[in-house]
Formats: sequence, C-alpha cells, structure tokens
Amino acid sequence: MSAVRRKFGDEYQAVGLARCSARRERQRFVDKNGRCNVQHGNLGGESSRYLSDFFTTLVDLKWRWNLLIFLLTYTVAWLVMASMWWGIAYLRGDLHQAHGDTYSPCVANVYNFPSAFLFFIETEATIGYGHRYITERCPEGIVLFLFQSLLGSVVDAFLIGCMFIKMSQPKKRAETLMFSRAAVISQRDAKLCLMFRVGNLRNSHMVSAQIRCKLIKSRQTPEGEFLPLDQCELDVGFGTGADQLFLVSPLTICHEINSESPFFSLSQRSLRSEQFEIVVILEGIVETTGMTCQARTSYTEDEVLWGHRFLPVMSLEDGFFRVDYSQFHATFEVPTPPYSVKEQEENLAQSSLLNSPVDKKSRREQACPLDCADITGEKNKLPAKLQKISSRKEGLPPRALRMSSSNTEKTFSTGDLLKIQEISPMSDGEDSDSRMQLKALKLSAKALTQSTTEL
Repeated sequence: MSAVRRKFGDEYQAVGLARCSARRERQRFVDKNGRCNVQHGNLGGESSRYLSDFFTTLVDLKWRWNLLIFLLTYTVAWLVMASMWWGIAYLRGDLHQAHGDTYSPCVANVYNFPSAFLFFIETEATIGYGHRYITERCPEGIVLFLFQSLLGSVVDAFLIGCMFIKMSQPKKRAETLMFSRAAVISQRDAKLCLMFRVGNLRNSHMVSAQIRCKLIKSRQTPEGEFLPLDQCELDVGFGTGADQLFLVSPLTICHEINSESPFFSLSQRSLRSEQFEIVVILEGIVETTGMTCQARTSYTEDEVLWGHRFLPVMSLEDGFFRVDYSQFHATFEVPTPPYSVKEQEENLAQSSLLNSPVDKKSRREQACPLDCADITGEKNKLPAKLQKISSRKEGLPPRALRMSSSNTEKTFSTGDLLKIQEISPMSDGEDSDSRMQLKALKLSAKALTQSTTEL
C-alpha cells in the first residue's frame, strides 16, 4: 500500500476531506449519519394515532424517555397495589388490633402502609420472607392477590419486551457501515460515472445487502407546479444486478451518466450552480441477529468532486487481503472532460453532419470506377476474335462495340447478332483496315448464327 500511495502521490494530488468541509454548508434533507431532518407538526386530531400503536411509540422514543416510563410504571404500580392491600387491612380493622392466636387478620403482620408495601414487594418478587402472609379467612385478599399476579405479568411482558426490542434494534449496526465522505465523477470504461464508496467494518457479513440511490432536487413541472423535494431514482445497476452487494471488502458504487440519467446535462461548470442531494440507502440482514438493518447517508453538490477517483485500499498480504481504511475517503485527480454527456453527444452529432458531404462525394467516386469496371468486364467477355479486333489501335465504331458487348452478355442470341449485320456501311473516307474489321465481324456473326440454328 505504501508503494501505491507513493505512485499516486507523485502523479496526482491527493484530496482529503478538508476540501469538502471548507465549502459552504446548507440545509440537508438527510444528515451524514442517516438522520432525516423532518419534523411533523400541527397534527391536530391525528396525534391519537400514536396511542393506537402504543408499543411502537414506546420503541421509537429516545432512551431517556423509555427509562423514565419504565421507572414510573413500576413505581406507580407498586404504590397502587400497596395502597389496595393497606385499604383491605384498614377496612377489616387489622391495623389497630393485635395479630395473635385469638384474632386472624387478612394479612398477618401488616400494621401500616410500609408493611403493606413490603408485603406487595415480597409477593410480586416472590421473595417470601415468611413474616407476612395471607390467611385463609380473607377472600378479598385472595382475589387481590390473583389480580396482582396477572397485572404484574402483563407489565413485565410489556416493559421488558419493549426494552429488549429497543436494545436489539440494528441501528447501532449501521454505525459500522461506512460511506465515503465525498462522491466523485470521472470516466470508467470510457463512460462518465458518478461513484461513491461503501465499506463494512465488522467481520460479520450483511446478508442480501442491496443499495439504492435517490436524487432529491426541486423542480417545476410544465404545468407550473413547484415540487420542493422531488425524488428521482438513480440507477446503480438494477438491470445488471450490481445493486446486490457482497459487502466483504469496500466497494465502489457506480452510476452511469447517460441519456436516462438526471445528470445528463451536468457539466463541471454547472455543478457549481446546481442544488441537489443524493441520498444513499443500504439495506441488508444482520448475520448475527437476522434483523433487517438500514444505513443512510447523503451527498450534496458541494461533496461531489469532478475529475477525481478513489485511492485503492486493498493489498495482498501473506495469505489474506488487507484493507487500509486510512485511505477509505482519499481521492486523487484524473483527466476528465469538463463537458456534460449531452454536450459530448451534440459535438459528435455535429462532427458527423460535417463529414457527411465528403462521404457522399466519395460514394459517387466509388460508383464511377464500378461502371468503368463493368465496361471492361463486358469487353473481356467478347469472343476471342472480337477481343483481338477490339484490342487493335483503330477500334470499331462505338455502336458496334456496344452491340457486340451486350449481345455476348446475353449468350449471343440470333436476333442480336443480326443487328450487328445491319450496321450501315462505312463512308468512303474510312481506311481499308476498318472495312476489313467490319467484314470479319460480319463473318463471325454469320458463323455464330449458324451454330445457334443448329443448337
């Protein structure tokens, strides 16, 4: 890893978190730790819905309120039940009479409220010191004892179950899932991509880990409606399955910027004036508990670095792979075009239009040699005698050559050969060689006519 750091340090400038933190801060929809900055107000009569699901309401409360409710519930229940035992003793007159062999009270050795409270605690906690007990001559005490046992079981199940679920919530597991503090935009496989890094600090794996990205940006519809926090999905590999993570080592999540991406028109210059937030949601099942865990973070436009790439963090040691988390957030600069994908495609389209007239001209130039080749090819198809005549310096008239070439291409039919015979005689000004050539052509035509007739 030190060699890798030296190599990248010499060629590029390493960028830390200071560059991101030095930029302006603005209100976020989701904090870096995953907490959503949304508060619900003016519920009116809808607040009663919280009481209909009281158990979930207790679980969602903060720890200080849960502990306060836990203590108050047991304290109030103990005081109420102790008061009921004291009331039974008071109504029966057990508080002012001696509890001996001649007098049988409802609860032995209960003379005041503290003794009634201690009796309730002993009964509820099943301590059983043996000094205070219910006698068989107190039916109301037996009924109260049954009610106390049922109520105590319900309170224990409710509060202890609530505390257990509160403690076993996988929110703390999300703190060991790391996200890079900044996202980068650079080219990968000759395509402009938005990338960020995720990692797992624990050795226990996240089963069926899946990642999703949402772009939160204000926009106005063509009808004039203003959407302050419009959510748009960012494709991080739904079609290819790249969103399903095997999160053993840090992974770089990639969003390809194409014509279907919301960042199709985003360039390095427009990035400075844009206002958006990218919310990243990582979900998975905790291997040790089997509960679903969700980790969240967000990236604003100030935390997106154009023309950067993450430093490698993996190295091969003796028999294992080592992850250097000290370089988890580090990036370095790489050559990246400052134009958006839309501008690049428009430039390609303009260049193709400029080159199209040259292509048409070249096609015409290519068509002409083909025609010339056809003429020469037809010439080569002539019989041997006609080829000798046509190869001479003084050739036949153009009409005769055309007739002869077309007729030979049609297997020298009789009608076409007669057309050659009907060619008008040459003028007196022509030389004897031309006459001899025409005569030879007529003779060859006659011979071919006879052979065709025989066939």
